[in-house]
Amino acid sequence: MSEVPSSVTGMSMLPPAPFGRVITAMVTPFRADGGLDEAGAAQLASRLVDAGNDGLVVNGTTGESPTTTDEEKDRLVRVVVEAVGSRARVISGVGTSDTAHSVELARAAEAAGAHGLLVVTPYYNKPPQAGLLRHFVTVAEATGLPVVVYDIPGRTGVPVASETLVRLAEHPRIVAVKDAKDDLPASSWVLARTGLAYYSGTDALNLPLLSIGACGVISVVGHVAAPAIRAMIEAFGAGEVGRAIALHQGLLPAYEGMFRTQGVILAKAALRLAGLPAGPVRPPLVDATPAEVARLRADLAEALLDAAGPPGAPGGVEAGGRGAPAGASSGSGSSGSGSSVGLAVAAAGEVS
Repeated sequence: MSEVPSSVTGMSMLPPAPFGRVITAMVTPFRADGGLDEAGAAQLASRLVDAGNDGLVVNGTTGESPTTTDEEKDRLVRVVVEAVGSRARVISGVGTSDTAHSVELARAAEAAGAHGLLVVTPYYNKPPQAGLLRHFVTVAEATGLPVVVYDIPGRTGVPVASETLVRLAEHPRIVAVKDAKDDLPASSWVLARTGLAYYSGTDALNLPLLSIGACGVISVVGHVAAPAIRAMIEAFGAGEVGRAIALHQGLLPAYEGMFRTQGVILAKAALRLAGLPAGPVRPPLVDATPAEVARLRADLAEALLDAAGPPGAPGGVEAGGRGAPAGASSGSGSSGSGSSVGLAVAAAGEVS
């Protein structure tokens, strides 16, 4: 694996982050006719990295992986890897309910240039823990890429038990967990017993998970708020806990607003508000209604999307109000073009 990005260094209180600190689970842009928008995917990936993301997950749930073909998944990895170059890590989701199919996707992702694999717990068929152990190890042994175990029982129906995670940590290529179990005591025990790198997979728990030893986030809200999320992580890593809490509180309206309905639906709506490639969702999902878009716009206008925004600006911070102190820095990973994503979303009018 390549060297950790320089933007990750200097956070003395945080554990090592094998894929960087701020990772967005990227939507898959589609054209109006429903086909894969390769040019849009390249543009979006580049903008997300400009905004301060160290890595991107493609072909995950937020990428509508249940409704994309294997060929589309392969093309998406290739397009995004080419678009971001050496500036960010690209992690490809390869998990399915079928171990053999997951192995095929893992090998294809490696051939397409992915830097890591996200492997979700097999869903619907509800395997026992012995089956989960075999599934994850089989996929890990199929390639030379590092693996992130995605533990999200609310979607899959089965949690990865702490003892199973402890055993998985013994495999040299199983290096991280995307934790959406929302069970801080269980996560604490695994962190205490293993060297697994934990990434928050539930945006509202980003700061709480950092406080028990997580190294970073794999975020949906990172589509529009990567600078503020990075600033929160950097503040916590520097021991500025009060500032980290203020930044966390400033992000709460976005954390809530982006999940008032299914996350992909509102992530794509937010990107359309910002004038960025997204396109429609694929059935059985449905696009956001005008009322949902209006509520999302209000939520994002209330949220701290850019920690460097001037006091009182859309996405900025009122001194003494909710969010970070006025003038808080968004950190070395953000840029002017990236900051404009969040500000554009907050200030945008109704989408057509």
